[in-house]
Amino acid sequence: MSPITLAVVATLAPAATALLLLVLFPLRHRGMPAAWVTLLGSAISLAASCKLLVDRIGGAADERAVVPWIEERGRAMAEIGVQLDGVSLPMLVIVGVVALCVQLFSVAYMHDEPPRAFGRYFTLHALFLFSMNVVVVAPNLLQLFAGWELVGLTSYLLIGFYFAKPSAAQAAVKAFWMTKLADMGFLFGLLVLYVNTGSFEWTAPTSTVVATWVSALLFVAVVGKSAQFPLHIWLPDAMEGPTPVSALLHAATMVAAGVFLVVRADPLFAQAPATREVMLWIGAVTAVFAAGLALVQRDIKKVLAFSTCSQLGYMVAALGAGNAFAGFFHLGTHAFFKALLFLAAGSVIHAVHSNDLGDMGGLRKRLPITTAAFVIGALSLAGVPGFAGFFSKDLVLTALEGRGGGAPWVMLLAAAFLTAFYMGRVLIKAFWGELSQKAEHAHEGGLSMTGPLVVLMIPSFASGFLGGWLAGQVKAEYHLHLGLTPVLASVMAVAGLVAAVVVFGRGGQAPGARILEKLDAWSLVDRTWATAYRLGLLGVASIAGWIDRYVIDGLMNLTGWSAIEGGASARRLQTGLVRDYALLVVVGVVVLALMGVLR
Repeated sequence: MSPITLAVVATLAPAATALLLLVLFPLRHRGMPAAWVTLLGSAISLAASCKLLVDRIGGAADERAVVPWIEERGRAMAEIGVQLDGVSLPMLVIVGVVALCVQLFSVAYMHDEPPRAFGRYFTLHALFLFSMNVVVVAPNLLQLFAGWELVGLTSYLLIGFYFAKPSAAQAAVKAFWMTKLADMGFLFGLLVLYVNTGSFEWTAPTSTVVATWVSALLFVAVVGKSAQFPLHIWLPDAMEGPTPVSALLHAATMVAAGVFLVVRADPLFAQAPATREVMLWIGAVTAVFAAGLALVQRDIKKVLAFSTCSQLGYMVAALGAGNAFAGFFHLGTHAFFKALLFLAAGSVIHAVHSNDLGDMGGLRKRLPITTAAFVIGALSLAGVPGFAGFFSKDLVLTALEGRGGGAPWVMLLAAAFLTAFYMGRVLIKAFWGELSQKAEHAHEGGLSMTGPLVVLMIPSFASGFLGGWLAGQVKAEYHLHLGLTPVLASVMAVAGLVAAVVVFGRGGQAPGARILEKLDAWSLVDRTWATAYRLGLLGVASIAGWIDRYVIDGLMNLTGWSAIEGGASARRLQTGLVRDYALLVVVGVVVLALMGVLR
């Protein structure tokens, strides 16, 4: 097969799976067959993606194939197709590996669901993978926007999978509207770009002013999709969805789409230094702010959710510092170890039937494979030397040296310490200490759950060593050297883990542990948003409703009333008597005659 054919197969195989399950609803309603069909489609997609990447390693050149899209007066406003290069091909494989592992894990994790719900779950997974692949291979911003919106729709459906549960339904709606609010920036950015350049291409030539406006509008969408401060508030609530869904959304798909957009459109952002400066600060604030919130969560999934916000802040800060490769590299390593952490958390939840860290303890004695997976994922996330996260996180920190007066660099170093500290807390509370009552009968979930954990352990540890190869694919510079930043980052990681042992070891009796356990996990920003919603949005909506009801409707009703009353008055002139009509004719003739004489 040609590279373009393979790319089409990789993109459309999950779509064909979803379409098949949507049309053949008896197959979908049987549950398990839908899972195997979805797994087959994902496996075909991943196989095609791997073949493309292998060919790329063998020296294959970039490929691009497009067809006209949205024609007007014989001229195509845009094009649709595929673009295969050093950015899209590694991302295709990353997305495919994570999606297939999550789907395989889901077979056991979701086995208690009714057959129809089980089939619906896997149908949505197939549609989600197709949507993300559309984003990855997009040759221009318009096609990426189409995939972007499909990702948002399927994320809404997956987060609200337990739609009969009020909190899940509310979380899905919250995620949908928060991201749609931000997506207006993407839409207006497309309009500004097209009006000024007549193109939706990544490299459309434009002025600094136009590039600043377009990049700023696109970044609004990134803040929403990638859960950056202050639009981060939907992501922790999205944990209401099934745990494998959380793994999929947080690893390499929905929340990663924002970072991928900036990496892909880097030529446009490079023309807008003002936008990059804003990105630098928002990323740094998000990294340290979300890490602090992760520290006080009791729900193991919410710890990982705020951790995702924090790590995305690292990526955005690197992009703001002008190092797209650092952000892209961390996106890749983070995809593997965050998927591993969420699936390991799912294995824990499956074993103890609780998300609360207080219900866990001593699980290393019952879940050795899950424990090993969580330890590797946690050490990689913390940036411990030798693990994947160490290489990419240090590259991000190095990119920030001297930027913004040094403050963003200091903030990310602080976030590195907090990251190691809260992951150490989770490790100690969930896997060490005495065996909790709920953990007494815990056991591993079988091969379909442990298999994906074992697979993801490998890249969670080793993918950091591929930095040099990846840099060559995107034509970036990459040097791993022993400087001040890597040393400080390593010290912060080790210090955070040691501090966690000191504070939470020995049963968590240290004063600091008791204080942290009692802290309110709600953030000031969340409360501000809630207040703004109640007083601001609902208040404006009430005023708009009053205007609509009494001003707009009042004017319309007045017009109708005037017509009715005027018609009723005119109707009284119609008596039905011939002599009255004859009299009016005579009067009219006399009036006309007088007018003629007077002239």
